Amino acid sequence: MNKTYSKNEIKQLKKQLLSERKNIWSQLTDDERQRAMDYAVGYANFLNEAKTEREAVKFIAETARKADFEPVTKGSGFKKLFWQINGKAAALIHLGKQDILDGIHLIASHIDAPRLDLKQNPLYEELDMAYLKTHYYGGIKKFQWLARPLAIHGVVLTQTGKTIALVLGEHASDPVFTINDLLPHLAGKVQADKKLSEAVPGEKLNVLFGGLPILGPEDMKETVKLNILKMLHDRYGITEEDFISAEIEITPAGPARDVGLDRAFVGGYGQDDRICAYTSMKALLETQKPTHTCVALFMDKEEIGSDGNTGAKSRILELLIHDLLNYMGKKTNPDTLLRIFRNSRAISADVTAGIDPDYQEVHEKRNDALMGYGICLTKYTGSRGKYGANDAHAEYMNWIRRTWNQAGIIWQTGELGRVDEGGGGTVAKYLAYHGMSVVDAGPPLLSMHSPFEIAHKADILMSHKAYEAFYRSPIKG
Repeated sequence: MNKTYSKNEIKQLKKQLLSERKNIWSQLTDDERQRAMDYAVGYANFLNEAKTEREAVKFIAETARKADFEPVTKGSGFKKLFWQINGKAAALIHLGKQDILDGIHLIASHIDAPRLDLKQNPLYEELDMAYLKTHYYGGIKKFQWLARPLAIHGVVLTQTGKTIALVLGEHASDPVFTINDLLPHLAGKVQADKKLSEAVPGEKLNVLFGGLPILGPEDMKETVKLNILKMLHDRYGITEEDFISAEIEITPAGPARDVGLDRAFVGGYGQDDRICAYTSMKALLETQKPTHTCVALFMDKEEIGSDGNTGAKSRILELLIHDLLNYMGKKTNPDTLLRIFRNSRAISADVTAGIDPDYQEVHEKRNDALMGYGICLTKYTGSRGKYGANDAHAEYMNWIRRTWNQAGIIWQTGELGRVDEGGGGTVAKYLAYHGMSVVDAGPPLLSMHSPFEIAHKADILMSHKAYEAFYRSPIKG
């Protein structure tokens, strides 16, 4: 105990005993750095093409077809399969060499994102201007959606049974839309003297949609609204009642962009959680001859508590496994699904908060994620006393870290802010409900839930590599 150690001996002890977080960029080869930059190009394209959950499923389906994935409903004998439900949730499956009864390796992400949805009767006219009423979806700061270019994405089902896909505001020749903000000269009592959360009421998130009246007799009312409806009918065959059978989302307009003079970051809308959807999709596509059956599951409704029949609280995971068992011609017993789930390993692939240098006071620096330091392994989420959390067992945490260390993955652990600051939930607890071993793992973001979220390109690539290592893991235990 009284031995005096040399500087070299202390250095060796530190290397042997201490856990040190590593900046990814300094650990990569030149080829790997270039791969991170190139990988981000494909990822940014996905963000641009998949601003809604329906568009994400369409993108995943088209990518799967190009990679020779076949629908679960088609024939038999295929190893690579695609499955979807309601056009808003989907899965990619690569059947493994081992019996599916021995369990699967599942990565689950969500493809919905905070946004504004149109109300069922959205269109109205006020002071010779047409507006759309909205209801915000998920946790947003409402003021961030004012005075910025917005786009319209969605589907409309008409009385005639026709389904119309809408994308307006993304092409350079398209008009964009916006929500007005109040000039500072008049905002003192209405906004400035109020709490930030109260300064912009939800009922004032109304989208400016038009301003030209239809030409006709001067005593006509709502001529701007009528002109807008005529334009929609002439172009798409839409009537006002068709809004009732529509799902139309308001998103930020414009593409994802490189951020920083060195282009270190990707900035764009919907990275929570499409960053995990893209990286898990790509990881599964690149996994060859897996031992266990590998599944990338993409779910809806996470941002509003995973409710609904395309969310994690529904029984879509059970339905997926039933469909796979039927596809493989396997007989099932009452406990078959329970035993498959019990033997399975899962990752709830979701982002976490990166430490923002300007708001370090809400973070716990020893246990929150750093940007550019790799995928973040989160043992538990929830809030204030781990309420609503999945809490991964030590044995499973050990299996994950051994898997990643053996594969050379650069990773870190983290929580989401200081203990009493807040926290958040993921789909992990719903996977755990089925009996799976599950843990959260995803890259950190800055400006999470804003219209322009920030991800580090090195973290994006490392998340892909971590998910691929999970699918391929040879480690038992």
